[in-house]
Amino acid sequence: MLSARTNVKQVMIAPDYLKRIASWSRGLNDREIELARAGIVEKSYRADEFIFMRGDQFEYWTGVVTGLARMGIVSRGGKATSFAGLTAGAWFGEGTVLKNEARRYDVVALRDTRLALMDRSTFLWLFENSVGFNRFLVGQLNERLGQFIGLLEYGRTLDATARLARSIASLFNPILYPDLTRHLEITQEEIGALSGISRQNANQCLKRLEKEGLLRLEYGGVTIIDLERLRSYGE
Repeated sequence: MLSARTNVKQVMIAPDYLKRIASWSRGLNDREIELARAGIVEKSYRADEFIFMRGDQFEYWTGVVTGLARMGIVSRGGKATSFAGLTAGAWFGEGTVLKNEARRYDVVALRDTRLALMDRSTFLWLFENSVGFNRFLVGQLNERLGQFIGLLEYGRTLDATARLARSIASLFNPILYPDLTRHLEITQEEIGALSGISRQNANQCLKRLEKEGLLRLEYGGVTIIDLERLRSYGE
């Protein structure tokens, strides 16, 4: 269910704007682009606001236009587990839309965030009729599966610094986050939230990674120096 505080933009988005915020649209023909444009609205969420919660019937395929969100769950005992960070350019929720089921995880905005929401009927039309869209979905689902297998692996076997390094590296997947540069505008508190550790521990881990030459800490963000070492850190 959408929040009553959410700001809704109902104006039909322009074709060039769609291509800028959605890499999957660059492989569509003109008719498919027009249909996609008609099926998308934009909505804004405030920092710390739930976009949806586990169990919600949120029937939209969702893209991050600006901002940062966290996908995860909170156990009955109150323990939070992060699955993935969602930066600008990321689209998510295709599995739930295809299966037409309630969400199995929470998504919360870590800062003020604007989303593009495609309604389920538009998504299914593209799924059933567009070759380009299906090619994108196959790659997307494959990468997401690999991401979650990696999350399971390093969540069980790696220390805090390695988990944080892998968490940052996961935000630079060229399929899931196609337009990200090597500079990531993110706070240490946000990095900690995505990695499942406190801000204080995140600060210590980041300083260690900086000392080892993998990244550079900057005001309001980090710049990645050695992405491959971040991806394999702790092995």
